[in-house]
Amino acid sequence: MHHGACLCGQVRFTVRGALAAPWACHCSQCRKQSGHYWASTEVPRERLTLQGEEHLRWYQSSAKVRRGFCQHCGSFLFWDPPHKDWTAVAMGAFDGPTQTQLARHIYVASQGDYYTLNDGVPQNEA
Repeated sequence: MHHGACLCGQVRFTVRGALAAPWACHCSQCRKQSGHYWASTEVPRERLTLQGEEHLRWYQSSAKVRRGFCQHCGSFLFWDPPHKDWTAVAMGAFDGPTQTQLARHIYVASQGDYYTLNDGVPQNEA
């Protein structure tokens, strides 16, 4: 079991089972919403339980995805493609160790000019 929450604790979540290796997205939408780049793990919806869901708000950022955040503290927690059977959960929102390692950087062609990716993790331009 892995537990996590937003900054103020109004939205909490539990993931049953091991976490998939996370990906870091450097696209402009993820950078603008998170303030840097977004790292998340894909969690099958049947393994994700939410508490305080009434405090969760959704922003439809494109025709294919919505982004979930706490209405009180603004923490960006979920990247959710309704046409898929999983939800991406923010790595930074987990409490304690996740037992994972970053697997890939994506949309690096859009990364900010203020940082360098030199961690040896595979990169995709898009």
